[in-house]
This record gives sequence, C-alpha cells and structure tokens, in this order.
Amino acid sequence: MLAPGLVAQLESTRKFFGTTTSIFEEADAGYSPTAEMYTVAGQVAHAADTLDWFVDGALGKGWDMDFEASIARAKTPRTLAEAREMLDRAFSRAISVVGAASDETLLEPIPNDMILDGAPRMAVISAIVDHTAHHRGSLAVYARLLGKVPPMPYA
Repeated sequence: MLAPGLVAQLESTRKFFGTTTSIFEEADAGYSPTAEMYTVAGQVAHAADTLDWFVDGALGKGWDMDFEASIARAKTPRTLAEAREMLDRAFSRAISVVGAASDETLLEPIPNDMILDGAPRMAVISAIVDHTAHHRGSLAVYARLLGKVPPMPYA
C-alpha cells in the first residue's frame, strides 16, 4: 500500500510548514521585502493554491495553466489566519485524495502531463514537498528580515 507512506509525507510537510511559520503574527500578514513579492499571507496562500493545483493536475481534473489567476489569488489581500485556513484545507484535501487512491491509480502515468513529464501520479507528492519547502524557506527569510528567528521545523 503506497498511500499511507505518501500521506505521511504530506502530514510531515504540513507540520514543518506550520512550525516554520508559527513565528508570524497577524500584524506580519502584509509584509513583503519588495512590493512585487508575495506578502507573508500571500506566500501561505500561494502554497495552498499550488498544493490544490498539484493534486488536481495529477489526481483530479488536470493541470490549470492559468498562472495569472493563481498569482492573483495569492496576492489578494487576506489575513494570515485566512491564508493558514486555505493551506489547512488544501493539505486536508490532498491527504484525503491521496489516502483514498489505490496503488494502481498512484502508479499510473499522469494523463496529459505537461508538468511532470509522464511521471506516475504519486510523483506529485515529491513536487508538493519540494514546492512547499521552497516557500517555507522564503518565509524563514521573511521572518529574519522582520527580526524574528523561525523555529527549527524538524524539532
């Protein structure tokens, strides 16, 4: 059974992201190093939106290539609490979808795959882990720029 191991990776990724970003307060939600960059809340919202995008691409309706709409969703002003709720829902959905998938489904090549080059559906978990870690790292830098020390995510 592949699903339990993949779900465990998603749960760890969720925990690590939450630990790193626990240093932020609601007052930090609108901070970004430059006007062009995502805010703290925007980084979290983008991670959530992209998690849904990966799950839909590999295990759902397919890849939505409207990146401008994705960027706009992440840059929509919102509170940090709202962005964290978005991320929690995205992880819960991913865990549900992956947890319910059979080994046969997880090993099938992703249909119409323009992103992971014909990889099996389960390869999306590595992409989620990597992408989420990238934004977790960005947020650790944001925290440092705000004079905060992000906690070690793996503790």
